[in-house]
Amino acid sequence: MERAAFERLRWRCTRRGMLEVDMVLGRFLKAVFWKCSESEQQAFIALADYDDMALWRLISGRDECEDARLTPVVAMLRECKP
Repeated sequence: MERAAFERLRWRCTRRGMLEVDMVLGRFLKAVFWKCSESEQQAFIALADYDDMALWRLISGRDECEDARLTPVVAMLRECKP
């Protein structure tokens, strides 16, 4: 991923409407994103498009992820939870 594309993604992930989601996504980007495989990075980008409340329900464990492609990244995001 190009640096400019990463910066746009970072902006999208840390300027959301829900502070908890901002914090989790920001932590993930800082500590985990560059260690992920290409498919995991693409799954994260797909999750970043989710509505804040839907994403928070996944991260907090209130909802289970039904998309097998996204499940590993949701598990990683849960580890970044405040």
